Amino acid sequence: MAMAKSEIVGALNKPTPGLGGKHGLYSTNGVHELLECPVCTSLMYPPIHQCPNGHTLCSDCKVRVQNCCPTCRYELGNIRCLALEKVAESLELPCIYQSLGCHDIFPYYSKLKHEQHCRFRLYNCPYAGSECSVTGDIPTLVSHLKDDHKVDMHDGCTFNHRYVKSNPHEVENATWMLTVFNCFGRQFCLHFEAFQMGMAPVYMAFLRFMGDDTEAKKFSYSLEVGGNGRKLIWQGIPRSIRDSHRKVRDSQDGLIIQRNMALYFSGGDRQELKLRITGRIWKEE
Repeated sequence: MAMAKSEIVGALNKPTPGLGGKHGLYSTNGVHELLECPVCTSLMYPPIHQCPNGHTLCSDCKVRVQNCCPTCRYELGNIRCLALEKVAESLELPCIYQSLGCHDIFPYYSKLKHEQHCRFRLYNCPYAGSECSVTGDIPTLVSHLKDDHKVDMHDGCTFNHRYVKSNPHEVENATWMLTVFNCFGRQFCLHFEAFQMGMAPVYMAFLRFMGDDTEAKKFSYSLEVGGNGRKLIWQGIPRSIRDSHRKVRDSQDGLIIQRNMALYFSGGDRQELKLRITGRIWKEE
């Protein structure tokens, strides 16, 4: 027998207290049990499917179980649980990132869209030297960079780094170095790498902020490289690590050094790359 709407509403209105929206029904453990897919355990969104006996599951898992109910093994067919979809419209639930600081409550069908852009959502690892799949909050990622990627950590808002490469004619699309700076109580990632821009090899340095874009815009930074009477200076705003390393690099939002100029800076017989990059970070008033 299919699940009737009155049965669903009865389960939702159990007297167990819970978090609820201002105009929505209280969200109890019973609600989550009803809206949770029994296969992937994620919350279900339309179309919500059910078998002839009323067992529900999400549309992705319907394909995964080859149209066979995982609970009673009946063929699922194309029955939608319209009653459960309708009841879900009246719910208001907390953001999944509530424990990280988001205290907003959202209508059930708006919750997923919000969570995709929530400023408290987890960050991807900013390390660019490998396809790292680790995600976490900022303290977790700082520890991850230090312990797993062995990234250099520095305190202070100024830096003076030297980059040396024995054969500057070999340019690979790989990051050379990542350094993390702890400045104003926040963390900044200084990237320096070599890559091909069209047919020309270039070197690029840029700064990313370990936090959201709105916070990143409160800071500015400058980079300077020079030698043999020549100098290049860049000033900009650090990009949030919400923007991938590749996106920042490909937008050329940083200090770009053509190889010929880099070899001028290096001096000597131009057979070895020796660059010294200095810079500072400051907070805008």
